Amino acid sequence: MDLSIIIVSWQVKDRLEANLKALFLSEGDFKFEVIVVDNNSSDLSADMVAKGFPQANLIRNKENLGFSKANNQAMKIALGRFALLLNPDMLVYPDTLYKAFKFATENPRAVVSGFRLLDAKGEVLPHVRRFPKLFDQLMIVLKLPHIFPSLLDSYLLPDFDYNKAAKVDSVRGSFFFINKDAFFRISGQNMPLLDERYFIWFEEVDFCHQVYKLGGEVWYSPIASCRDDVGQSFALVKRKKTQAYFKDSMLKYFEKWEKPYQKKILSLAWSFIAIFVK
Repeated sequence: MDLSIIIVSWQVKDRLEANLKALFLSEGDFKFEVIVVDNNSSDLSADMVAKGFPQANLIRNKENLGFSKANNQAMKIALGRFALLLNPDMLVYPDTLYKAFKFATENPRAVVSGFRLLDAKGEVLPHVRRFPKLFDQLMIVLKLPHIFPSLLDSYLLPDFDYNKAAKVDSVRGSFFFINKDAFFRISGQNMPLLDERYFIWFEEVDFCHQVYKLGGEVWYSPIASCRDDVGQSFALVKRKKTQAYFKDSMLKYFEKWEKPYQKKILSLAWSFIAIFVK
């Protein structure tokens, strides 16, 4: 098996169905499997997959385990030399998978590869970022970029050229292509796993950080494109809860990768926002 495509899905049956239809129309000389992990959806997503796409492997969870843990469930049974973590609200084109697979095959130092993501209008979605630093995350917590957007320029890289391939810090986790053999070479682990301390958010940047710490690389390439409808599952979750997930993951990331005082500063900033900003 060349490629294992892993989709963790929750409450987006129609989007997931369109995603799977597009996947199985993919063209190219390679073999792939699809593993769908349903995180206890109540919209009959799992039944739709079982009836409409029997060629896909289906894991039905009895509770929402979050993004990292659900992806790891699938990774443990994935047979491909490469793994693609694909959000359910994505839509591949007929040549997307093969072009991504070809790039990853020809660039073995790229432990992780990301590609061109497009919105519904066909415009590029910026998604290459530098690793989070105290300053930019503090600005986000305090909501200052709403007034001064340029405060995040060093983090969001607004001048990044999405028409050229480049080694980068991190790419968006919605189309996250992993070279399992390359990861094994730098880590000695038989499979790449996401850190399960993150329920949602920061898991992909954490993985990229781990790759670099082990001596690997993360690359962006424009050779393959995919439509990304961005956060359809999260649109169903109340803002207060999504912010709690974001806060929790941010603090865990800084606890893992940065000095203790940085997490403390961010914790104080979150407390300040909770008290003084509605």
